[in-house]
Amino acid sequence: MSRHTAKVNVRGPWSLNTSRQFWEEFTPSALPQAETRTETLSTVFRVDTDWSAAGAEITQHATSATITVDGDGDLDGAVAQIARVLALDIDGREWPAVRDRDPVIADAQDQLPGLRPCGFHSPYEAAAWSVLSQRVRIVQAAHLRERLVAEYGDHGAFPAPGRLRRLDLDLPGRKAEYLRAVADAALDGRLDGAILHAADPERSVRDLQEIKGIGPFAAELIVLRGANVPDGLPANDRRLQAEIAERYGADRTLEEVSRAWRPFRTWAAVHLRALREQRTREISGAGRQRR
Repeated sequence: MSRHTAKVNVRGPWSLNTSRQFWEEFTPSALPQAETRTETLSTVFRVDTDWSAAGAEITQHATSATITVDGDGDLDGAVAQIARVLALDIDGREWPAVRDRDPVIADAQDQLPGLRPCGFHSPYEAAAWSVLSQRVRIVQAAHLRERLVAEYGDHGAFPAPGRLRRLDLDLPGRKAEYLRAVADAALDGRLDGAILHAADPERSVRDLQEIKGIGPFAAELIVLRGANVPDGLPANDRRLQAEIAERYGADRTLEEVSRAWRPFRTWAAVHLRALREQRTREISGAGRQRR
């Protein structure tokens, strides 16, 4: 197994600790929650340039990040992928200017200082999650994913598409069929993270719906949270729509308010969704305490 270390100069605000906390609470990625805070974010993932498994450790040093990856495959590709996953490749120097145009986003930036959207390790894993989470509770989908990793993954990484497409899986509904379609799309290059990251997000969302089992919401998830496109609009996220109505007023639309967010519409949407989930957990926790 080889090891490779690279330094990334991060342009604009970024906090590793805020990103770590956000990712720990992001069910599909399921980072193990540390009992004590460390200055390192660690993860295991599938490199989408050659489908090898790799481990990564990321540390922050003022305005730069050190990314160390180890594995037997494309380690340069692994570094680039982690930088994309954590949005460290994005010039975010104009992100603070959004607060001047939108006081709601100003409040969100204050509550989540230095957050850059991070989520799925790749569009492939985002697509697989969208299938696993269809018509089941999130907790159940997370258990299904954990089972696939434990039984068919390697080194803690999600199963490679070449293996996933050959499996005879006992899963609810048409999930096994849809996972094979996702694996085929990945092997055909249709879920390439670098390509989707650079492409027009609206066109990518339309194109991805040609994959069996992938609808509008899933396609947006793949592009905006899998390829981590910084300026896309999650038009099919009902929880975000509810947050818009609560924060801006019932007569305001996502398309209308998001004009002030450009060129960071994804970033703004993720901040609002993160705060909504945070409030939901706090309300749920308070309810359990009262009982």
